[in-house]
Amino acid sequence: MANPKPPSRPNSETVYDQRTQMVRDQMAKESAAQDAKTVRLKALRLEKEAAEAAAAPPPAPKPARKTRAKKKI
Repeated sequence: MANPKPPSRPNSETVYDQRTQMVRDQMAKESAAQDAKTVRLKALRLEKEAAEAAAAPPPAPKPARKTRAKKKI
């Protein structure tokens, strides 16, 4: 009776590479989600600012400054 070959254990480099790729994929997904959230919030902020600017009355013009006469020496 021949002994069957025991199941081979994964190479440590292969496991490392798989884990590294998994972490990079997860980081890319999180980064994409954060970017999408940032774009959405920026659009909402710009919309809100535009609505506030349209609703607010225009600012009153500043009064002209009085100028002083230069002293002659």
